[in-house]
Parts: sequence; structure tokens; C-alpha cells
Amino acid sequence: MVKVRSRVLLVDALINLVLGIALLAFELTAAWLGIPESRSAFYPMILGAVLFGIGIALIWESFRGESQPAGLGIAGAIAINLSGGVVLTLWLLFGDLRLPMRGQAILWTLAVALVVISGVELAARARR
Repeated sequence: MVKVRSRVLLVDALINLVLGIALLAFELTAAWLGIPESRSAFYPMILGAVLFGIGIALIWESFRGESQPAGLGIAGAIAINLSGGVVLTLWLLFGDLRLPMRGQAILWTLAVALVVISGVELAARARR
């Protein structure tokens, strides 16, 4: 059970680290990814730093021993991923984003991935 939980946390960490790096380099990646640009890279870069930090906390949690301080934990990861996936889905459905096909594909893939990883994490948590 612990191994499944650790693997799920590592996959989640990888997703957060990649998204964090992409947002930290927002001015370079936005046009290439086809996602909405911003007048300022401030907020996307702050979000990138937060996601990167969440990725580090998830890695910490997946490798920690019983006597070490906790990282983010699976319950926190579920809450973050599910809320992010739902909000992104709502934006894609009801927001007037006018994105190129590449941007639509990337953002829909991300939205689905966030909801799916939340489901996998819920299942892993339920097994404990």
C-alpha cells in the first residue's frame, strides 16, 4: 500500500514540477504552449513557484520516514489537484479564452490529468 501511495505522490510531484517550471518561464512558454498570455508574468510566475514548491513537498512526502516531518501529504494533493482541475475545466467550458487548437489540447489534457490524478490519489488513500 505504501509503495502505491509513494508512486502516486511521485507522479503528482512530477506534474507539479513540470507545470511550475513552465509557469516560472511563462514569457517563454505561453505562446509556444498556446495558452492565454498575460499583461504581466507576475501572477503566472508566482503560481509556478507555488506549484514547484508543492512538487518538492510531494517528493519529500513520498520518501520520508515515520520520524521525519510530513510534506504535503495525499489529502492536500487531492484538494489542490481537484480544485485546480475543476476551475480549469470551468474556464475551458465557460470562459471566452479563444485559444488555438494546441492551447485547447494542452489545457484540456491538464484538466483531465488533474481530475484523474485526484481520483487515483483518492483510491490510494482509501486502500490505506
